[in-house]
Amino acid sequence: MVQKENGGTRTGAGRGTYAVGDERRLRILDAAVEHFAQWGFHASSLARIAKDVGITQGGLLHHFRSKEDLLVQVLARTDRADEEKFFSREFASAAECFTTVLRLAHYNSTRFGRTRMFNVLAAEAGDPGHPAHAYFVQRYARLVEHLSGTLRQAVASGELRPDSDPVGMAHELAAVMDGLQLQWVLDPRGFDMVGRLRAYLDRTLKALTVAGTGLPAEA
Repeated sequence: MVQKENGGTRTGAGRGTYAVGDERRLRILDAAVEHFAQWGFHASSLARIAKDVGITQGGLLHHFRSKEDLLVQVLARTDRADEEKFFSREFASAAECFTTVLRLAHYNSTRFGRTRMFNVLAAEAGDPGHPAHAYFVQRYARLVEHLSGTLRQAVASGELRPDSDPVGMAHELAAVMDGLQLQWVLDPRGFDMVGRLRAYLDRTLKALTVAGTGLPAEA
């Protein structure tokens, strides 16, 4: 059957072909997460990733130009989804911001492969020649800008003490969260990442808020 679309035509078979291509692309991205998590970027093989998906390396390169392109697309996909889910709007308070960060940590605890991949690639990307180096530099810059902006507004509104350091707090929060994730990946059964982060965020809010209040009870 032929259907009109935007003044043109597209066959049912054509739509099916696009759907198969999109589904295969997602399968490649999912497989790449597991490979980058286990072996890092340099030791991962496009041939092995393609084999896991059930296609040839040439078939994989039909969707991604190179291993570098695949890496960037994997990172962009996961970050874009997280930003839309957790950071798509401005926070009304520092308490709301910290509660959302805790929700993100809980979400990360349900996807071991992605969290391990992040740890491995972030460590590798310390090399300026790594294909993800610029990505991680920009990612942390965006994160610190977003968090510090919220904390700066919290100071202006009187929620946080006037001598608070929004930029320093944002850097510290990113470091603590990533450090706890690293320890959790090393010992996922024995280390309570979410509980440790909750305690840190609650303690930090109590120290910095003018009213001395911590995380909301429902956090």
